[in-house]
Amino acid sequence: MALHAAEEETLEALKKWWEDNGTLLISLVAAGALLWGGWTFWQNSRTATVSAASDLYEEILSLSSSNPGTQPSEADRSRILNVAEQLQSEHGDSVYALYGALFAAQQAVNSGQLEVAERHLRWLLDNAEGGFLSKTDQGLVLTATLRLGRVLLARGEPDQALALVDSIDPGTFEAGFAELRGDIYLAQGRPVDARDAYTTALESAGGNRNFLQLKLDELSDAS
Repeated sequence: MALHAAEEETLEALKKWWEDNGTLLISLVAAGALLWGGWTFWQNSRTATVSAASDLYEEILSLSSSNPGTQPSEADRSRILNVAEQLQSEHGDSVYALYGALFAAQQAVNSGQLEVAERHLRWLLDNAEGGFLSKTDQGLVLTATLRLGRVLLARGEPDQALALVDSIDPGTFEAGFAELRGDIYLAQGRPVDARDAYTTALESAGGNRNFLQLKLDELSDAS
């Protein structure tokens, strides 16, 4: 009987606690379930989004190297540009969109579409500088900046190209930027400055030494 009485008291206490706290407990459990469900849904959606972006980027890589040693066909080049634009519009916050833009710009240059190349490179730089890549992958930012400078120069805009070059610290890309600076100075009719820039590039260069020396020799012959 004592045990039974104790059980009754416990049950009554539990009933009383439930009356006081049951609604709050149900609300907390429901909220937790919603949060967990929302998190799971977000994770699954994020995984699906990353997978879709990765598939599109893989297509760009495949089209770019479908025939090693040769340039992509016009059809493949057009598809690369379209896929890159799809990455930018649908997965613009992904690293795949940034690298896709770099590939698209390369193909645009190869087909003489300099305006298209400039658009892709500017998109890359605008989006990379606002994200984590501006801190962790300066190589991509510097590569895109260097290529954009060359595109601007090819479009007959040496002043814009020089302003772009002057706006960035080239870091380990010193040789490439110094050579570009020399090309810009040459286009501006400044052979002395061009020679200095080519000399700087030559002192920093690796595989481009012969080509840089040729540019310097041409300047000496012209003077």
